[in-house]
Amino acid sequence: MTSRIENVRELIARTRYVVFGFDGPLCQLFSGPSATAVVRAQRDWLTEQGLGAVLTDEEHGHADPYRALAALTGRHPGSEAAARLDAWLGRTEQEAVRTAMPTAYADPLVRTWVAVGARLAVATDTSARSVTSYLNARDLTPCFAPHIFGRTPDADTRAPRPGVLELALNTMAAEPETSLVIGGTPAEHAAAHRAGVPFLGYARHPVRAKALHEAGVPPQSVTASLEPLLHALRRRP
Repeated sequence: MTSRIENVRELIARTRYVVFGFDGPLCQLFSGPSATAVVRAQRDWLTEQGLGAVLTDEEHGHADPYRALAALTGRHPGSEAAARLDAWLGRTEQEAVRTAMPTAYADPLVRTWVAVGARLAVATDTSARSVTSYLNARDLTPCFAPHIFGRTPDADTRAPRPGVLELALNTMAAEPETSLVIGGTPAEHAAAHRAGVPFLGYARHPVRAKALHEAGVPPQSVTASLEPLLHALRRRP
């Protein structure tokens, strides 16, 4: 697993607008065993509510806490079942936010990027309420507001659909060639690719790095640490 980002100084020099994913790039909300535990609890809750049959076996077995909601929302937009699952996931997120660990170097990276004049946004599957709760606790909300785009009941504004990323870029009046998406999932990479924006993958664990590589992200564009970015930013002329 490498942290040697290709041409990191050049990347920093040309970047004026940064769109962060949330879980991974900014904090550790649901990752590894915790993500598996959330998915298991989600499956049990669906069964208890009599909603277990609305998802396929593959959707039930996926390790992504947001996969089931995305599938259900896409298949039954505006349904009571989707609203109930969204509310359950929101409560689970709020509990996780209270103990979420910040990603190493994320806080100083965000503050330094703002200090040198960059504009920042968040685009994520996590609910905007949960994202804002976390950012408030870290005193980071001013670094992103009002460009915080999280999950909403409206399926058309759910990340990582490309429209959400485009909305973040448009509200910042950002140009794709001077922008950067820092994300941790293949879906975030796909959204960045469709928007024509450079993508940097963040993956602490080899499994997540492998998923990004298999999605087409080259090894030199995946890092296990944000430290090289912070170091390059602090040395920026």
